[in-house]
Amino acid sequence: MSWAAYFFLALPPLGVLAVAAFNVAVWPRGRADGRIPGRVSVLVPARDEAVGIERCVRAVLTGTQAPDEVLVYDDGSTDGTGEIVARLAAADARVRVIPGGPLPAGWVGKPHACHRLAEEASGDVLVFVDADTVATPECLARIGSLLEGMRADVVTAGTRQVVGSFAERLVIPLLHLTYLAWLPLPLVWRSRDPRFLVANGQLLAVRRSAYDAAGGWAAVRAEVVDDMAFCRRVKGAGRRVVFADGDRMATCRMYDGARPLWEGFSKNLYEGIGGRPAGLAGIIVLYALVFVLPYAAFALALAGARALLVPALAGVGANLALRALLALRFRQPPEGVLLHPLAVLALLAIAVNSFRWSRRGAIRWRDRVYPARSARVAP
Repeated sequence: MSWAAYFFLALPPLGVLAVAAFNVAVWPRGRADGRIPGRVSVLVPARDEAVGIERCVRAVLTGTQAPDEVLVYDDGSTDGTGEIVARLAAADARVRVIPGGPLPAGWVGKPHACHRLAEEASGDVLVFVDADTVATPECLARIGSLLEGMRADVVTAGTRQVVGSFAERLVIPLLHLTYLAWLPLPLVWRSRDPRFLVANGQLLAVRRSAYDAAGGWAAVRAEVVDDMAFCRRVKGAGRRVVFADGDRMATCRMYDGARPLWEGFSKNLYEGIGGRPAGLAGIIVLYALVFVLPYAAFALALAGARALLVPALAGVGANLALRALLALRFRQPPEGVLLHPLAVLALLAIAVNSFRWSRRGAIRWRDRVYPARSARVAP
């Protein structure tokens, strides 16, 4: 009983802690004195982003490296997004708004917006920035140092997440756990295997030559989790993808409240693991084993199962250390350290809902309906 308890309760959390600590130590940030070579196009897909679009555009215009152009694709916005960008364009010739048209059959909205932006862009490097993402002054400089210093063809980054509501403070910090806890990150850029990959479409820079070699966004037109699919194509074309620490590159508030968070992650989660029931079951078991079981065993130990006490304490301690490390390093809400098992249970509930959405055959997002992976036929 004792050795089995250590094997199941202590060893998995300690292993995850070790991987995360290693990744935090080696995660490349880029240098603030770098520079993107050649002509730089910043490309922003936007659909009903009036709240944040001006801040997004102004931030990239005022960095230590100025872009040569900032193009915003207004994807059928009804909240005045296009008018805001048009006003900015009237004051700065580098800014241009591209009016969106009907979404072609077989396309998901964001890949199509990014595709149209790339068609209009003149840059040697295309920097895709989500409209709810705000670049720091050194953002492009750090990207440039990684493109050159690591001979990267794509630089994508885990940005600093801004949170407001309790639901956001509970669940959003798990993004960095997902980035850092499972895969030794150097495999992303040192291995040619496309399965070794982490990506984040909030901030993604790609050399035009690599973009063309991968087939552009047209090659992933039907993908809901487009960032991972695109970077997988880039690696499949023999190019190098670097996933960087974007804490000093940009901030992003992904979702404003519990409902958008629930719907946004439900849209992405099951699709992101390939739409495979076995994959979802494996993730649920893995997360429960590493992040929930030690706490349950600790409760049982307090209730009288004394043989579980020490291994359960080791597992709980590793979980607390993991969340404390991430909270300190990435300025995450401190309550997440103590509420970690609750956060994981919330994430697993979202995963089950994501599966339920997918099994219905369609995913609804931003007033559009897309076929789920289970119902899609490759274009």
